[in-house]
Amino acid sequence: MITITGDTHGLPERFDSPKLRKLKKGDSLIICGDFGYLWNGDKQEERILERLSKKKYDILFVDGCHENYDLLAKYPVTEWNGGKVQQITGNIRHLMRGQVFELEGKTLFTFGGGESRDKQMYADMGKWWPEEMPFLSEMSEGIQNLNRYGKKVDYIITHSPAPRMDLNRQDYSREKNELEMFFEQLVKNIQFERWFFGSLHIDRRITGAYQSLFNEIAIANPDAKKGKEYL
Repeated sequence: MITITGDTHGLPERFDSPKLRKLKKGDSLIICGDFGYLWNGDKQEERILERLSKKKYDILFVDGCHENYDLLAKYPVTEWNGGKVQQITGNIRHLMRGQVFELEGKTLFTFGGGESRDKQMYADMGKWWPEEMPFLSEMSEGIQNLNRYGKKVDYIITHSPAPRMDLNRQDYSREKNELEMFFEQLVKNIQFERWFFGSLHIDRRITGAYQSLFNEIAIANPDAKKGKEYL
């Protein structure tokens, strides 16, 4: 079973949910950015990661706006289920940008990153990294990988919202950043069933295809759980 949730922000209690006890070996929990357990690099985080590494299911995440990209860069890049990942521990993997993964007979396109609205505050704290915004090379790699799959995937997993799905944004006339323009091209050119994203800190199926996640744990392939949408 493939399950997906929103930003976890390094809060260990997010993994204490009784719902997650339903997951077994071979199941996956995907986090839509702001994983947060690679932030300070201290002993407490090491203990949390060690505890999470004992979960029966796979913990997978795309990167968000609030990640420590210096820490993340220290982990080796390897290949897993058709795409590039960074192996954090045995069961915890960072799903890198622009990759297509094959999981339980489904294809997933992953593209983390985004532009934080509060980056000046984080910069003043010494906790902001320009790598939060994707590079053109990552977008180009993403297009190449999507072309290999005939421009068709089952799910798109991002941190930033899909185009025109940012419910906090009032002015859609302002100049778009490169990531927003890239996402608009995906909508125009790629076939997909569902697009899951975090960032907004709300749980809502905005339209049939687009779903914002925060605390809820959605079942991406509901046929695996008799049509249920959430755990």
